[in-house]
Amino acid sequence: MDEKIPSFFRFEDLRVYGKAVDYNRWLIGALGNASSESEKCLCHSFVQSAMDIAVNIVEGSSRSKSQFDHYLKIAKSAIRECVIYTALANGIGLMSDEACEKSRELLMELTRMIGALIISLQRGSRRSREADYSAPSLQDDAEDATADSDFDSTFDEIS
Repeated sequence: MDEKIPSFFRFEDLRVYGKAVDYNRWLIGALGNASSESEKCLCHSFVQSAMDIAVNIVEGSSRSKSQFDHYLKIAKSAIRECVIYTALANGIGLMSDEACEKSRELLMELTRMIGALIISLQRGSRRSREADYSAPSLQDDAEDATADSDFDSTFDEIS
């Protein structure tokens, strides 16, 4: 019975967060040595956009469902930036063709995972709105009183 002990920082239990961090680690190793100032600028911007994926997942996870949804959409924008930087880095020889393909695969996987998380959050919000129209109970009021309960229930669904 290997029961996983939840992390103090709940976002660390999100698989999509782990994948985003893994992408950052991989990217730093996959980029070649930048020699010119413009290549260094491209590498810096690329790595920053990759970090923004994980940062937005983390930031959104500590907020309400609707805010989490918003931050996840920002993370998807950072993924699209990485797609552009992947093509640019490959085009100027900072990233091999194989690394370019791997980057695109990892970014597509992150996009799918974030999309699924967004859908899960939206389903949870719809269920909450539908419950608001039914007879309220004291238990429902107690759960609605904390923002953490919203995150916890969605978090449990996706972990």
